[in-house]
Amino acid sequence: MIEILQLPFMQRAVIAALLVGLCAPLVGTFIVQRRLALLGDGIGHVALTGVALGFLTGTAPVLTAVLVAVVGAVAIEIVRARGRTSGDVALALLFYGGIAGGVMLISIAPGGSNAKLTSYLFGAIASVTEEDLWVIGALAVAVIAVVAIFGRELFVLCQDEEVAKASGLPVRFLSLLIAVTAALTVVIAMRVVGLLLVSALMVIPVATSQQFTRGFRATMLLSMVFGVVAAVGGLLSSTFSVKVPPGAAIVLLALAGFVLALGVGRFVRRGRTRESHS
Repeated sequence: MIEILQLPFMQRAVIAALLVGLCAPLVGTFIVQRRLALLGDGIGHVALTGVALGFLTGTAPVLTAVLVAVVGAVAIEIVRARGRTSGDVALALLFYGGIAGGVMLISIAPGGSNAKLTSYLFGAIASVTEEDLWVIGALAVAVIAVVAIFGRELFVLCQDEEVAKASGLPVRFLSLLIAVTAALTVVIAMRVVGLLLVSALMVIPVATSQQFTRGFRATMLLSMVFGVVAAVGGLLSSTFSVKVPPGAAIVLLALAGFVLALGVGRFVRRGRTRESHS
């Protein structure tokens, strides 16, 4: 294990997993609170079109994925807020359009094939380059900065949109800010767990944390701990066999943590109830 961690590609992979483990649950806490758990999935499908656009134009796929994912996130928020289309239907439109756009663009790209999209669909953390790591690091700093600056306002919005409006908060701007931040997080995570599994790291650590905590801040902080444990632990566990894909190992470890938390959390809640009645 120690020898593997000394390899440059493994060191880049661990740093990428650490950043994803921190950022995905951080943004996921707001998304889960707004009951938009599948938003990450929808944006992930749109980002696939951005990846294919990168291959078509000869640009870095990560950068084009950022642009297209942000545009898609803004579009879905506008459709959800202004249109007569409900949130789940708007997400479904993104699912279908994103996959179709990605397949179409990669098929007309010079030398393009659907096989090129596989590493982005299912993740390829071992192939993260130094350039990828700089982009992922910059996006992670942006995501953490947004939460640090607007965290209080975003919390009020997620608790009750009507209260946020009555309080004079810019609800439309804050809603777009959550969507754009989720888009950046999806791009951060796509090289680690893949676009098809990215939403898992935004939702499962938060659901696990909710088994133990009551407050919003505590849930967020504990979910970040669970996210880092799942991301880094899944990556390291995949090194024991070449047949174990890191992305799948990360998600399955997160799910195992959730199942364990279901049982342990029940005893924690019973203990709190007894203390409150004593």
